Amino acid sequence: MARLPRLDLEGIPQHIIQRGNNRDVCFVSESDYAAYLYWLEEAAKKYGVAIHAWVLMTNHVHLLATPSRPQAISKMMQSLGRQYVRYYNYTYRRSGTLWEGRFKSCLVDSESYLLECYRYIELNPVRAGMVQEPSEYRWSSYCANGLGKSVSLCSPHEKYLALGLTEEVRLEHYRALFRHQLDTKLVDDLREVTQKGLALGNSDFIEKVEQLSKRRATSGKPGRPKKK
Repeated sequence: MARLPRLDLEGIPQHIIQRGNNRDVCFVSESDYAAYLYWLEEAAKKYGVAIHAWVLMTNHVHLLATPSRPQAISKMMQSLGRQYVRYYNYTYRRSGTLWEGRFKSCLVDSESYLLECYRYIELNPVRAGMVQEPSEYRWSSYCANGLGKSVSLCSPHEKYLALGLTEEVRLEHYRALFRHQLDTKLVDDLREVTQKGLALGNSDFIEKVEQLSKRRATSGKPGRPKKK
C-alpha cells in the first residue's frame, strides 16, 4: 500500500518523534544533547519553525513545533539529522544510519490538545522512571515553560501565553497542569496518531485538516467495505 503524504499545514502545531535505529542510544554524553539542541535551533531559525516544547531521551526525541510555511519541518529535520549524524559518527568512530527511518509526526488541535501535548512531552522522563519531577530533567523544555529559564530555542505558543498576563502567573498556572496525571487514553491516542501520521483533535479540527490536506486525518476502519 502506498504511503500517505505527510500531514503538513502551516500554522498548525505538530508533535514529532524521532527514534534511534533499533531503539539504540543516540545520546551518550552531555555534549551530545547540547549539540543536538544547538543544531535544532539553527535549523528551526533557518526554515521558520517555532519550537514550543522538547525532550531528549537517551534513544529518542519528542518535539512540539509549528511551521510557518509548507515543508518547513521536514527541511528542519533533514538538516538537523545530517548535522547530528555527522557529528555523532565522527565522535564515536562509527558509520551508517543513526535514526529509525523518517521521523513520525501528527497535527495537534491547539484549542483542545496543545497544552496536553506540552505535558506529554515534558513528562516523558517521569514516565520512564528517570526522575520524580519534570524539573529534575535537564534536557527538556520544562526549564523554560515551567521554571522561567531564558532559553532562546523556546518559542511560546499563544495557548501557553494565554495562561496568564504576566510571566509569574503563566508559570504558576503551567506548573499546576503537572499536578495531575495525563489521561491514559490521551497518551495512547497521541502515540497512535503520531505513529500513523494523522491528526489529534475534535471533529471540526479533523474536518478542517482533511479539507486543507485533501487526505484522511484519522484511522480508517479495518476490513473491506461492505458490498451494497
